[in-house]
Amino acid sequence: MERTTIRRRLTWQVGTVTDVRRETATARTLVVDVPDWPGHLAGQHLDVRLTAPDGYRASRSYSVASAWPGDTIELTVEQVPEGEVSPYLVDVLQVGDPLEIRGPVGGWFVWKPEQEGPVQLIGGGSGIVPLRAMLRAHAAAASTTPVRLLYSVRRPASVIYVQDLKELAASDDVDVRLVYTREAPAGEPRVGRIDADVIERLAFKPADEPTTYVCGPTPFVEAVADLLVAAGHDPARVRTERFGPTGGP
Repeated sequence: MERTTIRRRLTWQVGTVTDVRRETATARTLVVDVPDWPGHLAGQHLDVRLTAPDGYRASRSYSVASAWPGDTIELTVEQVPEGEVSPYLVDVLQVGDPLEIRGPVGGWFVWKPEQEGPVQLIGGGSGIVPLRAMLRAHAAAASTTPVRLLYSVRRPASVIYVQDLKELAASDDVDVRLVYTREAPAGEPRVGRIDADVIERLAFKPADEPTTYVCGPTPFVEAVADLLVAAGHDPARVRTERFGPTGGP
């Protein structure tokens, strides 16, 4: 994966959509073939640019959902109401269409197989996307690093990668826990946000010295980061990535 560490000037490239997968009613995964893709680290993102017939351009940043290597990348996009880019990506873009991208971007919110210590992943909503890339990289590397995933969603129908997460939860590779904030499935007694009790029960302990990755909407990320620090986790080992109304990291 050394090529991803080389500094280079980012330029726009045109990829081709080769597959689309519906994840939820408002989220879709795009598989894009990008010739000469330079490679990426799990957790990085890229820019997507759309150009209207009148020449107007709009761009947004989206996390890469797939592990590298390969010329094919995956983006999972959740539609933002009144958004300029996400509605087109979720409802209009089709197999065979071109897609202009630039990246990869980011070097802090990344996981590498050679990193030491347990990994705690905490996602809210579509904040699961870069964490899924980390889980895929973990599996591709056959890593024995202990990993836990804590995923906060509104309701069962909001779970992105639901089948993948079911398979992970049934395996011994990753500890997967879901927290439902508005509506829980039958048999799940708790409904509510991630709080100090959830962190205490389901996350790695501070003594385990985990590296924790938190991704989601800004209020979610700030609240979880504060809970982790209050629980005794080293702030230097808590890495965060947040997104706002534009849907960009």
